[in-house]
Amino acid sequence: MASLSFKHIYKKYPGGVTAVSDFCLEVKDKEFIIFVGPSGCGKSTTLRMIAGLEEITEGELFIGDRLINDVAPKDRDIAMVFQNYALYPHMTVFDNMAFGLKLRKVPKETIKRKVEEAARILDIAHLLDRRPKALSGGQKQRVALGRAIVREPKVFLLDEPLSNLDAKLRAAMRTELTKIHQRLGTTFVYVTHDQVEAMTMATRIVVMKDGLIQQVDTPQNLYDYPANTFVAGFIGTPQMNFIDATLKKDGSDVYIVFGKNEIKLPAEKAQDPALADYIGKEVIVGVRPECLKDEPLAISTMADSVIDAHVDVTELMGAEIYLYVSTDGIDPSAPQNLIARVSPRAVARTGDDIKLAIDVQRIHIFDKDTEMCIVH
Repeated sequence: MASLSFKHIYKKYPGGVTAVSDFCLEVKDKEFIIFVGPSGCGKSTTLRMIAGLEEITEGELFIGDRLINDVAPKDRDIAMVFQNYALYPHMTVFDNMAFGLKLRKVPKETIKRKVEEAARILDIAHLLDRRPKALSGGQKQRVALGRAIVREPKVFLLDEPLSNLDAKLRAAMRTELTKIHQRLGTTFVYVTHDQVEAMTMATRIVVMKDGLIQQVDTPQNLYDYPANTFVAGFIGTPQMNFIDATLKKDGSDVYIVFGKNEIKLPAEKAQDPALADYIGKEVIVGVRPECLKDEPLAISTMADSVIDAHVDVTELMGAEIYLYVSTDGIDPSAPQNLIARVSPRAVARTGDDIKLAIDVQRIHIFDKDTEMCIVH
């Protein structure tokens, strides 16, 4: 097994296009690390540089203590699982899984043992005689994983392996992948644009945008302490509400003001020295949908943070309701739109005027210009 070390990695293409910039990261042995970000952010390019399918323009990449910049892909001791499975249609499942071992002249008995063991782990032992066209998408994905597992690589690279599956199967495969990682005890580097996959499987997440790392942390820390508005908006479903507001000071109290709404900050946030330079200035306030409360108890106990809102749309999700509401904004000509995530027993319906209490203990305040977080 092995750690990975990225030291100031750049990937530049002819014509001046830079896909990855100054990528620095230490991946621990046996870690399940996930690169997440929108299309074109550089995450797959980074994965392909680890695999040796893309040359590194600048910087150094180590697997364990070994510099691999100029090492051929076949000698890097990695295995890659692709989005489209890349199975040989004319071969059986057994032969697909065994192919890499046969090329390495591994003895037949060893190949048989390794393939059968991997098939048992992946619950595809009954499929070994079938060809890929007779398999479902989930079964093909397991075969592609099995082909990687039998090689016993130091590092697994997975490039959006679940994106071709339907929603139900994707959820099941997320659980399976987590179990496989725990069973194998190998380093996993996984690329996805789906933040739900990242939140549910990763030990740490690398959030990328425009070839740059925005933040690296555990899923919970990314959710609770986003470094900037991009991370805050990317992690979480539905995404965080962003409110354009002004900070106002009255004695020792600090208020968030947008339209007719005045929200009093809790004392510990109001006294944070980082806020001192922002009094009287515009900021961006981040509020998670679940931090907007419609229960009478919350409204009565959080009287300093209650706003009036109009319900535009309701979405019943079964275990919860999403309320799409509008309230007074900083611009008198444009309402502030928000999403509240409330109990399925909520009585608010489209067209209602309601009150919502904001859980001020869990709001975030961002700099309007840099979009970096000032106060969590």
